[in-house]
Amino acid sequence: MNQKVRELRYFLFSQHFSDGIRVTIGVLMPALVMGLAGQLQAGVTMSLGAVCASISDMPGPVTHKRNGMLAATALAMLAALLTGFARLHVITLGLEILVCSFLFSMLMVYGVRASVVGLGGLLILVLTMDRDISIEKVLPYAGLVLAGGLWYTVLSLLTNRIFPYRAGQQALGDSIREVAAFLRLKADFYRPHTNLDDNYRTLITQQIQVSEKQDAVRELLFKSRMVVKESTQTGRTLLKTFINLVDLYEQITTIYYDYASLRNRFAATGLLDQVAQLIVQLANEVEAIGFAVQANYRPSNRADFTAQLEKLKIEVDFITAQEPENSTLVLKKILVNLRSIAQRITDISLYLNQNEVHLQDKGEKLEFGKFVSRQNLDPKIFVSNLSWNSSIFRFSVRMALVATFTFFITQLFPYGQHNYWVLLTVVFILKPSFGLTKQRNYGRILGTLVGGVIGLLILYLVPGDTGRFVCMLLFMTAFYTVQRTNYALSVIFMTPFMLLLFGFLGDGGLGIVQERIIDTVAGCAIAFLATYLIFPNWETKKIGGFLEGVLRANLQYLQVITEELAGREVSRLQYKLARKEVYVASANLSAAFRRMTAEPKHKQRNSSKVYALVVLNHLLSSYLANIASDIEQQDSVSFFASSQKSLRRSANSLAEALRNLAPDTPVENPFANATEGESIESTSVTSENDLLREQLEFIQKVCADITKSTAAL
Repeated sequence: MNQKVRELRYFLFSQHFSDGIRVTIGVLMPALVMGLAGQLQAGVTMSLGAVCASISDMPGPVTHKRNGMLAATALAMLAALLTGFARLHVITLGLEILVCSFLFSMLMVYGVRASVVGLGGLLILVLTMDRDISIEKVLPYAGLVLAGGLWYTVLSLLTNRIFPYRAGQQALGDSIREVAAFLRLKADFYRPHTNLDDNYRTLITQQIQVSEKQDAVRELLFKSRMVVKESTQTGRTLLKTFINLVDLYEQITTIYYDYASLRNRFAATGLLDQVAQLIVQLANEVEAIGFAVQANYRPSNRADFTAQLEKLKIEVDFITAQEPENSTLVLKKILVNLRSIAQRITDISLYLNQNEVHLQDKGEKLEFGKFVSRQNLDPKIFVSNLSWNSSIFRFSVRMALVATFTFFITQLFPYGQHNYWVLLTVVFILKPSFGLTKQRNYGRILGTLVGGVIGLLILYLVPGDTGRFVCMLLFMTAFYTVQRTNYALSVIFMTPFMLLLFGFLGDGGLGIVQERIIDTVAGCAIAFLATYLIFPNWETKKIGGFLEGVLRANLQYLQVITEELAGREVSRLQYKLARKEVYVASANLSAAFRRMTAEPKHKQRNSSKVYALVVLNHLLSSYLANIASDIEQQDSVSFFASSQKSLRRSANSLAEALRNLAPDTPVENPFANATEGESIESTSVTSENDLLREQLEFIQKVCADITKSTAAL
């Protein structure tokens, strides 16, 4: 299928597109219906309430969505009520902006959903301060905001009731596609001309995407009572598919070896190109499964990789006959990994095609609640963050000061009829991290310029109201579709949508485009300077915490694998929890490093050393997953005294690295009380001892390099 056609199909069945249609209907209907009834102003006010509720309508369990939308609606009504009275005097309005911008920003301590609830409150505050509302109309105005928010909440909940599994299917399909993209990047490592360093950077970025998508699926499935209780075949299928997807992702991470060494030894044989081609074919099959889940149909198990795997085996056997056996063990291991991946892909297709699925995992019942975090709404969390040690507190103070400053500046130096646009830009641009604020600055300015040109062209080239309304509807839907995925593109769509809307309200043309561009540039400049000068929150100062988290996760992962190697019983729950912590901590570290690289060069202390640690962590977790895969596939695994020594030294190196980063924090080392002379009981010996020993020695070397790198920070 043509790539563009495939991407279009993905888009049409995506969660973002369905969300865009729902939000467009929810926001447009009040204004449209009330306008037809001759009450356009009341309808617009209701639409504002619907917008505030829609901001908190993020993917997640239906109870979380409901609570978030109700909280956003209540806060929007309160903000409308307070602003309606406060706007009667510039001083009281300035004080309200100072207090509310601080309190609403502090809601971030309760998680992402709570933070957008606060953002909705700030939005209605800014949009209300410019409205001409008399005292007697303040209460009806707040009531209309409340009605609009409740209307949208009912619409969203009704949609979820009609299609209870669509959000889960779309999120799972999205997650499968990100795993396919990760697998495709793995293929590039086997191509002799790929730049390894550049590909690592791309892979690390993709790892963040995979982790975020998997967390979203966990939230949707593991916190959904209807799904976890296995009440329906669809719910069981979604859960089983996701469980196997995570196992597949682990198998994919094991396709790591010393790529530079592999190229030196085997590039001339042409075998590595064959491996890369096969990995791409596997990735294509995973992507096809992702689309099937997303589009809600059963995938056909079209791909049969037996012939390719057999051809690869013949090539490996041919090279083995010409080389010492130990030197080609790594090729055999690659072949085994690829077979395992192909089998897991086939298994997932079979699960999706079964008429009955049971959620048993090797005889154990998964405790889903342990795989998701719970957001505590205790007021003590809010109070405990009222400290300069809290980055959220510093950001909230920055938001309060900058918002108040922007308000008074626009009052002292008014320009045009929509001065509040400057403050609105600041509210949406200003973010806790410098990198995200800078990124949004670029996106806002570029999007406003491009969108302004598009809007003017439509205003001048499309004369009729019907054509303009259709264009506005299309841009509106496009804006709400991409608003959470591509900020620059969302601004490009939002700008002509707003210009057309103002045109219908009798306030369009070149003048309003010019005013919007000037206000946008002014707001972006204020937000950018504020992030740099007012209580800056540099990632360099926080990167140590993310490094500590990933080292602790890998140390725990190493301990679990050591127990399995020793032949001791380790529950699948214990293993999967340790594995999940490694994936999450690794993604958090990668995301923090990416934010750090977006900061000014003179603020990026030791960025090369941090990057080295990010890569070393990826190597470590990949090799640990490799050994874990061996344990699962073999009935018996050798564990001899030299293996124990390597594991002990690896654990000691990680413990020392943790002490380098956090000297005052206790480190739980599984080998702390072991002596050199101790030996762990060996199980039966297999023919892969040499490869296992080589992998353990490489893990020991990576851990030693991690210790050196942390000491150098």
